[in-house]
Amino acid sequence: MVKRLVGFLLVLALVVAAGAGWYLWQLYTQPLAIPGASFAYDVRQGATLAAVARDLGAAGVLPQPLALVAIARGRGVDRAIKAGSYEIEAGTTLPRLLAKLTQGDVTQTSVVVIEGSTFADMKQVLRTNAAVKNTLLDLPDAEIMARLGAPGLAPEGRFFPDTYFFAAGSTDAAILGRAKRALDRRLAAGWEQRATGLPYKTPEEALIVASIVEKETGKAADRPLIASVFVNRLRKGMRLQSDPTTIYGMGTRFDGDLRRRDLDSDTPFNTYTRDGLPPTPIALVSQAALDATLDPPTTDFLYFVARGDGTSQFSATLPEHNRAVSRFQRGGK
Repeated sequence: MVKRLVGFLLVLALVVAAGAGWYLWQLYTQPLAIPGASFAYDVRQGATLAAVARDLGAAGVLPQPLALVAIARGRGVDRAIKAGSYEIEAGTTLPRLLAKLTQGDVTQTSVVVIEGSTFADMKQVLRTNAAVKNTLLDLPDAEIMARLGAPGLAPEGRFFPDTYFFAAGSTDAAILGRAKRALDRRLAAGWEQRATGLPYKTPEEALIVASIVEKETGKAADRPLIASVFVNRLRKGMRLQSDPTTIYGMGTRFDGDLRRRDLDSDTPFNTYTRDGLPPTPIALVSQAALDATLDPPTTDFLYFVARGDGTSQFSATLPEHNRAVSRFQRGGK
């Protein structure tokens, strides 16, 4: 009886070992589950292989993230991962992925998305880059967002402006996906660490305000103060009265000169005629604009006006503001 039990356990152990071996062999030799023709991924400076494996596992590329780490440790290359932008093609196996990450097989072509530009601008940049394969750009915006896994979400402001490196022939979908994930990560992190008492109900509202801050100034020192103005106005129930939102709502009708009648002409984005926030962001936002919006200084400012040199004059009261307008925009003293 004991011999038969020992024999059974031995056979069972062999079966389990064989099954585990077959499973490991499958992980080792089978192509990874790349979503689409390729998957773009950025390895940041100082990132560990374990962190990269977790990210790729969460993205559905690696069925077992620990397998990549185990193979790397077995080969003694777990600390040899190199920072850079990688394009993981369909058909890539686990060993080939490890070789790519440790040999620095990074992509070389790049596209630059400028902060403060619009989604339409970004599409044009991708469309005119001969190295980018066009698969989405001619579709309606709603269909583009659905293809990127965000149905019903307006595209404006949902992509992070940056320089993206990629392999020639990469799809617009791959680059847009990377830019969207970058924005999502940064917005989520900023929202988690935001200052207390801000008048934003959701991260999306904060993103809208950040896009307005982005368009109001290019001066780093002025961004936090402008953000504080909008925070103070929202708290008091005052209209934002932001020229860039009005201009955005005008679309192609804007000829470079904003007139009084434009400020009085109602659109969903005209914050002179409507309370609260516009329905979507109005531009692609930088990290600096996000930071200023989510952690603005405490001020009593409710107004600002351009000085004419790229900076702004801030005021707490309307009489102060009117004097500033007279001085800097009407040539008064």
